[in-house]
Amino acid sequence: MAEIKLHPSWLEPLRGEFDSQYMADLRSFLVEEKARGKRIFPAGSEWFRALDLTPLDQVRVVILGQDPYHGPGQAHGLCFSVKPGVRTPPSLVNIFKEMESDLGITPARHGFLEHWAKQGVLLLNAVLTVEMGLAASHQGRGWEKFTDAIVRQVNAKEEPVVFLLWGSHAQRKAAAVDSIERGGRHLVLKAPHPSPLSAHNGFFGCRHFSKANAFLESRGLPPIDWALPALG
Repeated sequence: MAEIKLHPSWLEPLRGEFDSQYMADLRSFLVEEKARGKRIFPAGSEWFRALDLTPLDQVRVVILGQDPYHGPGQAHGLCFSVKPGVRTPPSLVNIFKEMESDLGITPARHGFLEHWAKQGVLLLNAVLTVEMGLAASHQGRGWEKFTDAIVRQVNAKEEPVVFLLWGSHAQRKAAAVDSIERGGRHLVLKAPHPSPLSAHNGFFGCRHFSKANAFLESRGLPPIDWALPALG
């Protein structure tokens, strides 16, 4: 497996996962795939990019995706995000449309979301690698157990966190979160996935961005600046 590159705040909480048998099996699978000439996205140095940019103690919002984009040059370790210069994917276009409707933010001309991650928005995919051109090709290989452990660590935080759960996959993955509705401390907001296939079924109009900020401010926490800066 690639060199583990993530913020130190995650290392101790996840040490048991890195030392587990399922992670050893996943490591072997990825090494074998590369040895067979398979192209795997994102680059190995970016598999844990979400955990590198967003320290555990700074997580204020969680957005859950499924698996990385499988086209060349797209994925870089943050769900829904693409590298600078890459065309904004349809789901992210719809996310920007909802932000504009909700907050009046003019859509960015790029889809590079590191600005969010650096403010405490954990942009986590359920599966952290994919084979080029084959969506969901690394599902069921162990990544789901690892990312479940990440969700558990965030859920255990004493500080309140907002979970933005778009689509049934994300909602199942965070089903055990201690939400306010269940007497817990975290705000869980649910909506359909922003995909063009489902965005008109309730994602548009969900106002999750303003609701997230209102909750954070009500708890004495700074809001997220959702407006993406122009890339130089």
